[in-house]
Amino acid sequence: MTVQDDYTPPAIWTWDAQNGGQFATINRPIAGATHEKALPVGQHPLQLHSLATPNGVKVTIMLEELLAAGHTGAEYDAWLIKIQDGDQFGSGFVAANPNSKIPALMDHTTQPPIRIFESGAILLYLAEKFGAFLPRDPAGRTECLNWLFWLQGSAPYLGGGFGHFYAYAPSKMEYPINRFTMEVKRQLDVLDRHLADHTYMCGGDYTIADMAIFPWYGALVQNLVYNAAEFLDAGSYRNVARWTQAIAARPAVIRGKMVNRSFGEPHKQLHERHSAADFETQTQDKIGETL
Repeated sequence: MTVQDDYTPPAIWTWDAQNGGQFATINRPIAGATHEKALPVGQHPLQLHSLATPNGVKVTIMLEELLAAGHTGAEYDAWLIKIQDGDQFGSGFVAANPNSKIPALMDHTTQPPIRIFESGAILLYLAEKFGAFLPRDPAGRTECLNWLFWLQGSAPYLGGGFGHFYAYAPSKMEYPINRFTMEVKRQLDVLDRHLADHTYMCGGDYTIADMAIFPWYGALVQNLVYNAAEFLDAGSYRNVARWTQAIAARPAVIRGKMVNRSFGEPHKQLHERHSAADFETQTQDKIGETL
């Protein structure tokens, strides 16, 4: 390993607002709202405020899968939160999620409405609300939650760790890239060994554990995030690749990946979703907006 100059932390850390690379403008060491902005409310009881990052895609996949399975009560409005513009610091969003991270869901079937934040919590809430995609027997339910919480604990090493230092940091630094690459490859090996004996994460049935893990690790092996599949030798994790291909082909997954997407190919972008018809009429290629 290349020897680098040592960094001596100061006695008390102070914030340099210009330090932080690509996301410096939206990262800060304090919480709370920066401006007043109410959240819009559409016609459906479920109101989602999100962006099609991996954490956001988890929830839109779940909602589209619920609708595909016949749960009409899962109809929803999805509103775009532009995190680069600081929408997550509006007063309405902060009230829905004091952590100012997407996604946030408001359930208006109760009064006052219930707020649900953290993507894993939203998946669990919807699975329990509709009695779907979560095993009911104690052993199966526990195994499913094992993997759901595995994802919630592991993904920060992939995104905030590996993804940040490999793709977004202002300069390439050998130690953090090596450290987080080792951890991500270990995680991929965990998944690959498990999927060698399981069709889906919790056995033969597709569950919220698959919906949680796929947008992160499926996207990684498909080279849809960080442009790092070759660097990680992602193709060598053949069981993860097989699982990824099976999930990626599901129509509800294809739709879920489009919702609140404001980047990439125009025909895959549906900035807001208010009905199933929007997939046919409101993608960016069909409404003629220029990226």
